[in-house]
Amino acid sequence: MATPFTYDAIPGRVVFGAGSRHQLPDELDRLGAGRVLIVAGEQEDAIAAEIGAGIGDRVVGRFSGVVQHVPVEAAAEAVDLVRSSAADAVLTIGGGSATGFGKAIALEVDVPIVAVPTTYAGSEMTTIWGMTSGDHKQTGRDPTVKPVVVVYDPELTVSLPPAIAGPSGMNALAHSVEALYGPGANPVISVVALESIRSLVAALPAVCRRPDDLDARSDALYGAYLAGVALATGGTALHHKTCHVLGGMFNLNHGDMNAVVLGHAVAYNAPAIPELLERIGRVLGIGGDEVPGALFDLAASIGAPTSLEAIGMPADGLEEAVRRVVVEAAANVRPPEQDGIRQMLDDAFHGKRPA
Repeated sequence: MATPFTYDAIPGRVVFGAGSRHQLPDELDRLGAGRVLIVAGEQEDAIAAEIGAGIGDRVVGRFSGVVQHVPVEAAAEAVDLVRSSAADAVLTIGGGSATGFGKAIALEVDVPIVAVPTTYAGSEMTTIWGMTSGDHKQTGRDPTVKPVVVVYDPELTVSLPPAIAGPSGMNALAHSVEALYGPGANPVISVVALESIRSLVAALPAVCRRPDDLDARSDALYGAYLAGVALATGGTALHHKTCHVLGGMFNLNHGDMNAVVLGHAVAYNAPAIPELLERIGRVLGIGGDEVPGALFDLAASIGAPTSLEAIGMPADGLEEAVRRVVVEAAANVRPPEQDGIRQMLDDAFHGKRPA
């Protein structure tokens, strides 16, 4: 007999495939959008210029002040630009930070968001938003922030260097792993999450070894899309709560943090999720007790960071980080205990392979 569950399907339109960016004019026509503000960081100049030329004179401006963790002051500037330009749609181009600014806009202004991801962030598929004030990152859920259309074009990820593609892919992988035991976990999302894990683990080594391999890029983007779907309903647990704490406190790169923390967070949770680890292990072709170490090994094999110290976390921040993680992750599948979280973060800080 099937296990009872609750599943909220989140609406949205997805256009996936090589060259799909060329369908953006038609997608904007479907929305009736005649005044489009582009949100894209400076690193996306070339892609933004190409896409802007493709949608023509309906572009009324561009916000390029995209930075990670969406500082509230910068988000306010983006909101002001949308209002002053009288835009009736926002087109985000880039990774999770660009999408995050689009979501910050949608919290304040009633405009549809169209997202064109160029990394494996996955946030474009969720109703989750996040902004940083000082050294605190606040997150929440609101259905108005989810992009109404997401255009996935693997060709736009080919220029993503391995140093960014690898950690970004580990971020996506973390979404799927945590969706299996997050607060909204259910049988439907479990199927999606496991397929995402399979696709990402197979594709990421090829993406990082052969950056021009479009097939591998397509498989990785497919896995990242599924990871976003899984995250949207499954929600987050200890891993992401930890990354939000560390990102807010130390302004660490989000993808790098995911690469470092994932195996350690899974190791901490392992006593509470043995059956789920066995399911992940079957996808990876290993035993369930080997999963935490395998996630660490995957990060190392693709050249992603494996220690918090290496990505800029100060040693004297450990105790405060422990305190905040214990508070923020209170609803985790295994309750966060101070000594255990301290050991987890200490291992992650020094890059010790999780047992």
